[in-house]
Amino acid sequence: MCSSDLLAATGAAARAQVGRTREEMIELARKEGKAVVYSGYLSPQTHDPINKLFEQKYGVKVEVFTARGNELRERVRVEQLSNRFLGDVLHNAILLTLQQIAGENPLEPHGGLPGAARLKPEFAPRADRLQVPIFTINYGFLVNANMVKPEDQPKKWADLLDPKWKGKILFDDPRTPGGGRVAFHQTTDKYGRQYHEKLALNAPMFSRDYGEAARRVARGEYAIYIPLIFSQAAPLKGLPVRSVVPEDGVTYGSYSAAILKNAPHPNAARLLADFYLSDEAQAIYAESGHGIVIKDLKAKLSPEMEAFATASPLVEEDATRYDSFLQLAKDIYK
Repeated sequence: MCSSDLLAATGAAARAQVGRTREEMIELARKEGKAVVYSGYLSPQTHDPINKLFEQKYGVKVEVFTARGNELRERVRVEQLSNRFLGDVLHNAILLTLQQIAGENPLEPHGGLPGAARLKPEFAPRADRLQVPIFTINYGFLVNANMVKPEDQPKKWADLLDPKWKGKILFDDPRTPGGGRVAFHQTTDKYGRQYHEKLALNAPMFSRDYGEAARRVARGEYAIYIPLIFSQAAPLKGLPVRSVVPEDGVTYGSYSAAILKNAPHPNAARLLADFYLSDEAQAIYAESGHGIVIKDLKAKLSPEMEAFATASPLVEEDATRYDSFLQLAKDIYK
């Protein structure tokens, strides 16, 4: 959809408020003065610089309220029921946003975002009338450089099944929500239940603290940690560890942007949602170790960050069967 077709959401009130062309939308967004973002992603390293660039470009301030998924959902639900509308943009994991849509659905159609035309083929199907993917959290391996020679380090998920790693793997607990659950779900989708039945024979130890898990590998308590969040690789520089992008694909979680119903700043909201797909914003996601969702990023990235940002996904992300996969993980890893 071209920029001149960036139209309002459905509903008479929304159509009266939202600019019918991009130029009109920018003008109205400047008059609105700000956009309020409700985000389930607790990351000042991306929020702050993106918001600063948006304000510099359009003269519109961005206020961000961050909370965990369930807390954010309840805040939105209460606002919608009480007709006390404060938030404009919902910035959350696609899985959680889909759960909200299936439940109370606090969103309205964004009306078409020009940046969506640049989505990579693997992410384009995730964009719909209510939300668009804007970045991913990519996961791979962390290895202790003193314990694992480069030629011996696991290069694919199947390499973790080698008996030589028995008792040497630290695994973010797949039986609870988090990166471990994502890795469990997606590797099972790719390789079947038998993959984890074999991995269980290597007796991985479980952790529920990303930061401490990485430090334990750096100290040599374990040779490997899975799955490493690549956006957390920067604090590890200088330590005896290496980040590994699996050759067969990363496990990942997508985040999206959506417009809340009765947003008080509808033009600023849609302008910001589209800005997340710009070169400027995508470059910030990439340099922070996140996966980008657009084609042909014009920004020049460091080799390490480019590898993190452009890694191929292991499988298509699946927002269903959440509870059943948690139970399956409990059945295998008792």
